This record gives sequence, C-alpha cells and structure tokens, in this order.
Amino acid sequence: MTTLTALREKRASKTDALRAIQARAQTENRDALTDAEQSAFDSGKAEIEALDRQIRNAEFLAEAERREGGEPVGEPGSPDLSRYSIARAMRCGMTGTFDGLEGELHAELSRGRETRGVMIPTTVLLGEARSQTAGTGSAGGFTVQTNVAPLADRFRPALRVEAMGATVLRNLSGIMDLPNLASSGTAAWVAENGNATRSAVTFAKVPMAPKTVTGEYRLSRRLILQSNEAIEDLMRRDLGLILAQALDAAAIKGGATNQPVGILANSGVEEVTAATDLTDTAADLIAALELDDVMGTAAFLTNPTVVNAARKIKDGEGHNISLAETFHGQRLEVTTQVPNNGGDPVKQNLIYGLWSELVVGYWSAVDILVNPYHADVASNGGALIHAFLDADVAVRHVEAFRYAEV
Repeated sequence: MTTLTALREKRASKTDALRAIQARAQTENRDALTDAEQSAFDSGKAEIEALDRQIRNAEFLAEAERREGGEPVGEPGSPDLSRYSIARAMRCGMTGTFDGLEGELHAELSRGRETRGVMIPTTVLLGEARSQTAGTGSAGGFTVQTNVAPLADRFRPALRVEAMGATVLRNLSGIMDLPNLASSGTAAWVAENGNATRSAVTFAKVPMAPKTVTGEYRLSRRLILQSNEAIEDLMRRDLGLILAQALDAAAIKGGATNQPVGILANSGVEEVTAATDLTDTAADLIAALELDDVMGTAAFLTNPTVVNAARKIKDGEGHNISLAETFHGQRLEVTTQVPNNGGDPVKQNLIYGLWSELVVGYWSAVDILVNPYHADVASNGGALIHAFLDADVAVRHVEAFRYAEV
C-alpha cells in the first residue's frame, strides 16, 4: 500500500513536471503551449487531482487510526506543554488545590501512586526534550529520519528548432519522401498567331527515414526502495528531455554516424563569408536569401558567444548598439545547441533561414520501458529504464538557409 509520504512526494514530483512545461514555454517566449505540451499538462493535471483524492483518503485513515489507538504509553496524552507553568504547579502543591492544566497532569501522573507533592512532567522539569538534539547522533540524531525534498531538474539547453517554426510531421510510417518542384518551365513572347514555346518542369524529392536515438539508466534495488516513486519519475522525464535535446541538436547540425543530417551538416546549405562587422554579416545572410527569392518569416539562430559579442558593440560615442539594430530587426534566438566550428572556440556559427523549410518527422513518441528482467539487473533486484525515439530531419529547400562563421 502506498504511504501518505510517498503520495505527497509523487504529487510534488508531478507538480514540478507541470512547472517545467510552463517554464519551457516562458523561456521560449511562447504565449501558448504546443499541442504535445498541452496534452502532457492536462495528463499531469489529471494525475495530480487523482493523487489529491488519494492523499485526502490516506489522511482521513491516518487520523482515524491515531484516534483509535488511544493515548500513548507514558506521560498522558500529548498536551500543549507551552502553557504549563511550573510556578503555578508549585503553588497547587503548596495549597493542595489542583486545577487547570497543571492539576490535570498531576492527577494523571499520580494515578495509582502515593505522592507527597505535585507531579510535573519530566519533559517540563528536566528538559529532556530540549537536550536531545538532532545534530548529535548519540543525543537523538540517530532517531531522526532523513527526509528528501522533491528532486529539482537541472539547467538544460533551450530547445529552439520547433519553436523557430520548423514543420513537424507526426505519426509517420515507412519511408517519407518530400517532393519539390525543382525548376519551372519557360515563358516566351510570340508574334500574333505564333505558337507557344514548349517547356518542361523538373521535380526532386528529399527522403526521410526513421533514425533511432536512445537513452538508458540503471537503477539499483536500494535506490528504488529508498527513494520511492520520485527518482523514477524524474529519470523518466530526464530521459525524454535528453532525447528531445539530441534531436534538436541533430536538426541544427547532425550528420554523424546514424544521425539525421541537419542544417550545418547539409552540403547544399551554403556558407556566407563573414564580414568584419557582425551587422554586415547579418545583412549579407539576409540578402543571400532574398537573392534566391526566399520570402517569408525568417530568423537568426546562434549561440550565447555570438550574442554576447553583439551586446558589446558600441557606436562612435561609446553607446551600445541594440541587438535589433545589429540584426536588422529580424528575430534572434539563442541556444547552446548551436555548436562552434569544429571545436574552434573563435569561429561561431550564425544561422539565418526560413525555418518552416526544416522538416522534423516523428515515427514514434518517446517510448520509455522499465525493464527489471535484463541480465544486468535481474539477479540483483534492480531495473533498467530504456528510452527510444524514432525521428528524422530534412532541409526541404537548401536555399532557404545560410550560415556564417563569425
């Protein structure tokens, strides 16, 4: 049977998960949650409401059992001794008139005993409760249970790709081809009664196929027993988030073995030579798309190093130039998911593109499996938590993106 403490910890863990969903949307400056986030939020809300009912029931039973058990053995009841007055008790003993809290406790403590004065609880007179401190093990610290607050999540890189406006395809099956009109025919001016000039169009396709990213954690038997549901819930969420982080990074670059090919690793995405001034480089990136007739809501994506340098740009009078001016009023997003150039700390990537031309395809949701039967854990009572995600990314039109090393 799940204990009241375990229920409260599980509720705290679920609440933290909902806060994380809301915080992610606020961090990414979104006014609303995505469909997936709203679904997860609604599911978590329902679980919390169910836990609230279980907690109320458990609290009622705990209170009923406490009342049913009667008074503890030893000193009577559990009275509020903060109102107890030793001086008044002494006066009761001197006058032989016992009343109030002091009289009640004297009557209880002297029941069945022959007394000559006034009976005072030892916790009041001898200060036994005050001398037993949790800080010293032999003085009572060994009896104090160690409580652990709900686990807090770590700081994570901002996941920007889908928030930038990437096209998301879900519930895919089989191989996915994205057909494109590669080139149009030609138009020609003709004389009166002249014949039209025949031409043809050409087509191309960008294929997508599922690629699997996985994660796995091992839980020991003692960790499972001692941390109850809180650690498992956190690790499940953490696995899902690290898979999403891996996909986000692959969409930005990727290209390694078994990875999707993202923007920076796509050989068709052209590099723009960086100018001396960052604002000129931004202008050249914008112009490169305009010269290819790429129109729409485009945006910059880069890492904190580039933005930090941009914040320090000053005019001739020493005044800082705003980021809006440096990037010509275009949207700018930042994340540590954008890598530097091959490990070179000097060269950083600045990406500009029409992000709807980046397609993210999902062949599965995040599939999480708790496996206590694996050979590594079956004999010692532990468990493995596996997580799988099948997805791919594709740049539908490579001319919709440019990047520069700044």
